[in-house]
Amino acid sequence: MSTPENEMTSTHERTAAEAPQGTAGTPDGAATSPRNDTRDTHPRAHCAIDTDGRLTFRLPPISTPRPQLLLRLRPKKGRPETTLHILDLEPDPDRADGHRQAVLEPHPVLEEGRWDVYLLPEPAAERRRLRPGLRDLRTLVDGHLRDRPSPVTVRIPYVTKDGFLALRAWRRTAHAEARAIGVEDRALTVTVRLHGAELREGAAVLLRLRGTDSARTLRPRADDDARGFSFTAGPGDLTAQGGGAGGIWDVFVRPATDAPPIRVARLLDDVADRKHIHVYPAIEADGSAFRPYYTVDNDLAIEAT
Repeated sequence: MSTPENEMTSTHERTAAEAPQGTAGTPDGAATSPRNDTRDTHPRAHCAIDTDGRLTFRLPPISTPRPQLLLRLRPKKGRPETTLHILDLEPDPDRADGHRQAVLEPHPVLEEGRWDVYLLPEPAAERRRLRPGLRDLRTLVDGHLRDRPSPVTVRIPYVTKDGFLALRAWRRTAHAEARAIGVEDRALTVTVRLHGAELREGAAVLLRLRGTDSARTLRPRADDDARGFSFTAGPGDLTAQGGGAGGIWDVFVRPATDAPPIRVARLLDDVADRKHIHVYPAIEADGSAFRPYYTVDNDLAIEAT
């Protein structure tokens, strides 16, 4: 069964991935959305992103004279926060009623990770988490169709599991975008496009068995422009030394003989978390099963059981 590329960013999938949100995006049986809870006092921010990656936040009127927007790179568990980015909230030029806006320009580039968004009523005031308002992500939907220079940077506003506004950011020297995944009877075929790199002599697809030194090398089928390619992996390519089938294979491409490997992932659209949204069938062969999936970082992997 083949999965067409345009199925990867359907409205239904985006809504499910981003819940909780408004009534229209609340799954059956889910708790009441903060949008509909009159007891919720967290301020709300609308946001929109343009084709250059410029992100504009808009907030309702704020009574303090120098409000700011704080972006905090979420630290790893047990670690202190180390990276903050602060934007001034200026009067919204399109409104005459006291609304505010802050613009996050494409540069400086945000570090890769998850950024929580806060309101600072004053520079030294206590920070307040922001709820999501309208998020205009239309320019991201077909982002995979535009070639990107190095470094490849991505920002996607999304809603956290507890209903707050956050940004998912990626920053990679080069990127290999997974564009379509086909699962046939006994083989997996992936179509990929390189951004910030191109295939040269010695190019190879690398399958690395996570937590071990085992790896498999596959030959990519390159397009005429040396940026697009595809590869096919079968059960014989997904078996560890000694014949064991269990484990997870991470997918990379090495664009040239001496070039560093590039992780294959799907980043260039409007889906911040696709692991539990894009679920693929498994290949079953010789008593084992092999299933492609996206990790929590939207990287491509293949699970063998």
